[in-house]
Amino acid sequence: MLFDSPAFFLFLIPVVFLYWRMNHRAQNIFLLLASYFFYGWWDWRFLALMIASTTVDFLIAQKIAPDRLNPHRRKWFVFSLVLNFTILGIFKYFDFFAGSFAGMLNNLGLHNIPLPLIRIILPPGISFYTFQEVAYIVDVYKGRIEASRSFFDYGLFISLFAHLIAGPIQRPGHLLPQTQKERTFDPDRFFDGLMLIFSGLIRKCIIADNCALLVNAAFGGQLGPPNLWVVLIGTYGFAWQVYGDFSGYSDIARGCAQLLGFHFMVNFRQPFLAHRLQDFWRRWHISLSTWLRDYLYTPLGGSRFGEWKTARNLFVTMVLAGLWHGANWTFVIFGAIHGIVLPVDRFFFPTKTKQASDTVATRPTGFFTLWAQRILTFNILCLSLAFFRATSLHSAVEFLAGLSNFAWRPEYASAFFMLCLFSVPLFLADLHLEATGQEYPFANASYPFRTALGACALVALALFSGSNLNAFVYFQF
Repeated sequence: MLFDSPAFFLFLIPVVFLYWRMNHRAQNIFLLLASYFFYGWWDWRFLALMIASTTVDFLIAQKIAPDRLNPHRRKWFVFSLVLNFTILGIFKYFDFFAGSFAGMLNNLGLHNIPLPLIRIILPPGISFYTFQEVAYIVDVYKGRIEASRSFFDYGLFISLFAHLIAGPIQRPGHLLPQTQKERTFDPDRFFDGLMLIFSGLIRKCIIADNCALLVNAAFGGQLGPPNLWVVLIGTYGFAWQVYGDFSGYSDIARGCAQLLGFHFMVNFRQPFLAHRLQDFWRRWHISLSTWLRDYLYTPLGGSRFGEWKTARNLFVTMVLAGLWHGANWTFVIFGAIHGIVLPVDRFFFPTKTKQASDTVATRPTGFFTLWAQRILTFNILCLSLAFFRATSLHSAVEFLAGLSNFAWRPEYASAFFMLCLFSVPLFLADLHLEATGQEYPFANASYPFRTALGACALVALALFSGSNLNAFVYFQF
């Protein structure tokens, strides 16, 4: 049930209609059941796994709150972390590590070694809901939030369908209280939710899906062997594809949440306008980057113990962030590139302290300096994305090796024109959002104007949508 499919809206419309005709408790039970139906639509076989995982963490949280004089509190806490990461590791990484170990033995001359290689299907959304469960357990253990007394409230926090499959990763302190208190219908927020859905559909169906056609041609060889121009088309196109894809998904998710009276955190803030890689990770997939900062980077020591340990902590964090994206060495290399460049970035462009626990990157004052840094940052990102997109390390290296070949073919002009046609509108929208600070373009305009924009969006979706075979990129994570 893809967010850009008719089936999803046939699901969403009656859910919203019935939801606002119930009291608070009935709303939560109804939404929880609807979310389980939504998840079961993807793959009913893993519904029991998610419910069991949710139930175990709900019960453990009752035992580990700081006000509970339980001598085994720490053991229950560790057990929950081990259980969550073990489940994630088995389903997402078992075949990857077993296959890599078998390959290493083969290279050492040890052939036909029997290993427990099995084909494990990845449960939808497991990376996202596991991170939410871990955040909840940690925050309860640390006393940052109280353990939920209602399974329906907690279960809804974990499995609300709007964020269940591909985030944004919701923090317990933000979303859980919203499930625990009554929600009132706000027509202004409801209308904004509809506009966010339109914004997300434009980003996904027009920008991301059309860029995907160019990217598939570049990486698939339809544009000829890799050269400078093919690499630029492939990497630039993929950057706009994955941005349009996931920011579009996030807008739809946030819009659906607002239709139901919930508020989700903003997940993207014009990341391609970042002037350094540090700034990029403060703007890109914010729900993941802040989770990694608070639950991995900071517990490792953060930036408290000197530059070398800070560099180590950044490297470990980014490698694990890359591995979170997928069980392939290409994602490890993607993370490692960022783990190497970020400390170098920090060394040459130190951050300034805003508060004791927060730092912000110093923004250059000159117009040309700012845009030079933005262009450099964007190109470093695009080079790393070649590993993100490629199916293997060999194909990624072979693709990037084409940078030394400058051969031109006439069809490249058409490809660049198509890339500009579908990326420049999003770039201009980001410039507008950067200047205004709005959640979507023209968010403060009059209702008639925004209604007309919504009508234009529907027409554009009908005329310019790309291939409907492209699932959201982040669904695989």
